[in-house]
Amino acid sequence: MTFPTANVAAPLTLDRRTGPHGEVVLRRRDETYEIIVNGCFLMDTSDGRSERLLVDAALARTAAAAPAVLIGGLGVGFSLAHASGQPRWSRIVVAEREDAIIGWHRTGPLGAITAAALSDPRVSILHTDLNDHLRTAGERYDALCLDIDNGPDWTVTDDNIGLYSPGGLAACRARLAPGGVLAVWSAQPSAAFEEALGRAGFEEVRSEEVPVARGVPDVVHLARNPF
Repeated sequence: MTFPTANVAAPLTLDRRTGPHGEVVLRRRDETYEIIVNGCFLMDTSDGRSERLLVDAALARTAAAAPAVLIGGLGVGFSLAHASGQPRWSRIVVAEREDAIIGWHRTGPLGAITAAALSDPRVSILHTDLNDHLRTAGERYDALCLDIDNGPDWTVTDDNIGLYSPGGLAACRARLAPGGVLAVWSAQPSAAFEEALGRAGFEEVRSEEVPVARGVPDVVHLARNPF
């Protein structure tokens, strides 16, 4: 996720929908698209560096020759598009709970970012809640790239808090193959979350930062499921 840069133009609302988790809005500000959830800014298309780092850092740390990745949150599509451009991934699964966001990619303006990825035979888009998928899916992945909130300390909806709890982190480990990599996007560093990762049994806990124009840097928290 990326915070908006300063713009003088007022945003134009392109679509507004109410679903099981509240209101989801797609806006355009000049040439930048923004996703707003329940009045909270989620992400925009102004700068995808940290979303690409999310994927790159996970791929660089997985030992699998042909790894499978689960991307939590479709968003504006930067992570999916970047993963699709990397031939090493053997399977790319995206869990997105908002039907509106999926539609904005399949038939709407965000398709300009993800059209090639959506036609990639390695890619599957699941209309499902990430938390549910982690707890009920039978398959395992070599990497989990999670970007559904503004970070572990700043969730978009209250029900996402469970993802960063001991139970949620245990579900992440259950979905990861031995040696698999967990990568979690955050709008700010979280020492508390890194400590939680260690308590949950993850190893090699660390973070990588992406400087932003204003404020604290974006962060990707990384951890490995033990072999």
